[in-house]
Amino acid sequence: MIDRRQLILALAALGLAPAAAHAAADAAAAAGGDASGIGGDAAHLSFQPARPFSFDLLVEEARRLAEAPYVPEISVNPAVLDRIDFDAHWKIKYRPEETLVVPGEDAPVRMFHLGRYFQLPVTIAVVENGASREVVYDPGLFEMPADSPAQELPRDVGFAGFRVLEPGSERDWIAFLGGAYFRTSGEDNQFGMSARAVAIDVALPRPEEFPRFTAFYLEASATGTLVVNALMNGPRMSGAIRMDISKNGPIVMDVTNRFFLREDIERLGIAALTSMYWYSETDKLRRIDWRPEVHDSDGLAIWSGNGERLWRPLNNPDRVMTSTFSGADPKGYGLLQRDRNFDHYQDDGVFYERRASVWVQPKGDWGPGGVQLVEIPTDDEIHDNIAAYFVSANPTKKGDALSYDYVMTWANEAPRDVDLGRVVATRLGRGGVPGQPRPADATKVTIDFDDGAIAALSREAKDVKAVVSASRGEISRLDCYSLKVGTAWRATFDITAEGEEPVELRIYVSQGDRTLTETCAYQFLPLKPGQAT
Repeated sequence: MIDRRQLILALAALGLAPAAAHAAADAAAAAGGDASGIGGDAAHLSFQPARPFSFDLLVEEARRLAEAPYVPEISVNPAVLDRIDFDAHWKIKYRPEETLVVPGEDAPVRMFHLGRYFQLPVTIAVVENGASREVVYDPGLFEMPADSPAQELPRDVGFAGFRVLEPGSERDWIAFLGGAYFRTSGEDNQFGMSARAVAIDVALPRPEEFPRFTAFYLEASATGTLVVNALMNGPRMSGAIRMDISKNGPIVMDVTNRFFLREDIERLGIAALTSMYWYSETDKLRRIDWRPEVHDSDGLAIWSGNGERLWRPLNNPDRVMTSTFSGADPKGYGLLQRDRNFDHYQDDGVFYERRASVWVQPKGDWGPGGVQLVEIPTDDEIHDNIAAYFVSANPTKKGDALSYDYVMTWANEAPRDVDLGRVVATRLGRGGVPGQPRPADATKVTIDFDDGAIAALSREAKDVKAVVSASRGEISRLDCYSLKVGTAWRATFDITAEGEEPVELRIYVSQGDRTLTETCAYQFLPLKPGQAT
């Protein structure tokens, strides 16, 4: 069984190259061909007979699946598929002339082949006029070396997933490959973090469960670029998902979910985001690479149901950390990449400054619960070690039928209150005062705020203060002042806390009774004995 890190590594390696690696080329377009126009002049692209389709029918299929015992899926030929490793998989190319075009949309689609890390096939169908026609797998759809292990597979093994290309280009902008994962290239055409329909039992003392998309139905969108309908199935739940996707600068996905539970689930994460955070400017002790920063996201933003705006800078802890930000009906949350300065990364291969921020905006009443953040230790950038999702406060039980709808936006900026200043940098260093003996147990915390009301302040503004609270420990040397460079203001203080348990800090800036900034909800991890500040 593939574990979490194997799956994440496979997604990173196979799930799509950096934007800089794509070469512009003519994409094959369907022209004439069969009656519906979806096959064009392709020699190997063919379809099963038409069947009635609607999202309501898909929901009922998901419901029926959950009412029956789960039947484990078995790889068609694991001995052969195991030999299709990363290198062998990259050599299997979908033929451009066989490109599938969804009726009514300029959305060229190409399929992924099965391989070592994606051994269970999915079905892919095109929907038109209330009917779906499944694409028939044919090895002739792919270019593959004569010595490829794929040559030994049966002629009906199926596809691993698919990707959608920019019209007239070889550049892909969205892909579905593995589990219930999907990812887009965002506003700046640079793949980074991923999303998935659900996350089950993340960071619990048992293996994480990965339900997977088993069937896709692609259709034209009345308002956007493409609609992707997906059937999901797993040991403890099934689901039907509809994503109406628009690509016009930011990529916006209007998501409708209907979930059905076969068994109780202790921790069911909805609208899950998966990202990578190795290190940043915050904690220099964890820098073990020549680049100044390496991360797909640098913080979790939350717009609470009560209107409070929170910013949680990410950590790479030395043990798994799970944090829950409780509150009914969040107005939004997301993993963001706020730092968009190339000089702060110095990586001209994968361009971390171009990675999309992903924002989830719930639709309707999600009820009591909270946004949960899981941070997993990592020692390299190849592992996605950050997860964020919504968890209901209500138990999720066998027989439950759940509905969670939301809009997911992949963009450079997330929606925010333009009147509030926001955190633009968080740094840690030695506590105390330069030129005087440094206390061994104190850490200096420095947080820069900019934009909004705080940026509009005069540098000589009076009664401006940082408001700081800590779950434990002692705060000292608190200060707040204008940087005199640009419009930013800086809050600094020392934190002293015994032991190794994390300290929950909350920091914001006010002027009199007026709140000027969002709240920085930073989890400070005290140094272990022997670590120097």
